[in-house]
Amino acid sequence: MTKRSVEAVLAPPPTHMVGDGFRVSNFFPQGYNMPKDRLSPFFLLDYGPPVDFSPREEPRGVGVHPHRGFETVTFGFKGRVAHHDSAGHHGVIGEGDVQWMTAGSGVLHKEYHEQEYSRTGGPFHMAQLWVNLPAKHKMEAPRYQSITRADMTHVQLPDGKSEAYVVAGELFGTKGPGKTWSPIIAAVVRLGAGGEADLRLPSTYNSTVLIVEGAAHINGSHAPTDHLVVFRNDGEDVHAASDAGATLLVLSGEPLNEPIAAYGPFLMNTYDEIQQAYTDLAAGKFGVLED
Repeated sequence: MTKRSVEAVLAPPPTHMVGDGFRVSNFFPQGYNMPKDRLSPFFLLDYGPPVDFSPREEPRGVGVHPHRGFETVTFGFKGRVAHHDSAGHHGVIGEGDVQWMTAGSGVLHKEYHEQEYSRTGGPFHMAQLWVNLPAKHKMEAPRYQSITRADMTHVQLPDGKSEAYVVAGELFGTKGPGKTWSPIIAAVVRLGAGGEADLRLPSTYNSTVLIVEGAAHINGSHAPTDHLVVFRNDGEDVHAASDAGATLLVLSGEPLNEPIAAYGPFLMNTYDEIQQAYTDLAAGKFGVLED
């Protein structure tokens, strides 16, 4: 096996608000003007670094909006997020949980601070990933997976100080429960103080690691808190170590190698398909969801 080289360690771009409940930095595609397929099948990463929200009776969030052609995957680190969609799915994720929504052929959804969290306020820390769907699966029926930390495959790492929670795909010789439409690895790795982990990510997969807490040394590069490590596709082996401890979000996936047409809330293969999505939305084919 060969060591995978680090292409870049990216600082978080300036934050902006999504609705009134999510303060995020967009790492890609806009944050660094990456080609739309640079990290395929991952299309977008909005990272919400820790922020304290004041108590509020009416929950903050993002109102009803449509999606087609991809999946939204929300990783919870602090706070609680609720979800409702026009396909009848709903759920709440908290610390350590993941919400994996397949928009597929089209869905309306809304995301907002869970009621009790909203009333008490406090730390809020999340990340949302958009996963592109292969052309043959873009019109699948909408699907929702609420993957709690207890659902994930828990692995104690050989150093005796660190652990991993595998969400999807295979890592550390075990598989996560998440169902995906193309080969994807997603995991949260928690390095203890003085801990280390050896990850094997297929060289053909586009791979990245988000430093959620602490700081780490990854294949010879220093990666501070809230930074994104982007790898070249030149090897498989990734070594991560931390002096004081760190939490890493590991994402790796087989590129789709298909045309990308992105506009607003839709992610398709052609702009004719984007136009069709707007036509279908206007015709009510995405269902109904109250704001």
